[in-house]
Amino acid sequence: MGMPRIGAQRWTAAMVRAFPEDGNRYEVVDGELLVTPAPRSVHQRAVREMTFALHEWIKEQGTGEEVLMSPADIELELHGLVQPDIFVAPVVRNWKDVRSLTLAVEVLSPSTEQNDREKKRHLFSRVGVPEYWIVDCDRRCVERWRPGDEAPETLTTMLEWHPHGAGAAFVLDLAGYFKAVHAEGQ
Repeated sequence: MGMPRIGAQRWTAAMVRAFPEDGNRYEVVDGELLVTPAPRSVHQRAVREMTFALHEWIKEQGTGEEVLMSPADIELELHGLVQPDIFVAPVVRNWKDVRSLTLAVEVLSPSTEQNDREKKRHLFSRVGVPEYWIVDCDRRCVERWRPGDEAPETLTTMLEWHPHGAGAAFVLDLAGYFKAVHAEGQ
């Protein structure tokens, strides 16, 4: 099957799932098709380091959740499809079973910045994702958004997160994190 013509139509998750695999990530937010090319190496290190840190913490907490990363077709709204770089959700058997997230994380790339800061932020707030983090590797900060926020909390030294049900807070030293992300001292 060939790639459908991209035009001014309203896209659905089912339409995107019919696309051939071509190395791009496809998402649908409010009926709009978002296409993302392969990310930069700093982006991938940011995803790896954050995923590893969250994974170790979640294992210790035993909350029945897991941390995963994209590609992953997540439908938080009817006909919508998102692929957060990193997300925390109840243990997943099938992508279609994921109806809520405890955390969504996007690592900014030049090609995704506007969608991550606007479209996806509004979506995650609208569907009640309690925490949405935007990792800005260039500015070496994490923007924390919660539903109803009009501006992010910008964190540059330490990221602390204590979701409902966790016995201890997740704490990440951001200076050390961004040192690893930028492969400094290696």
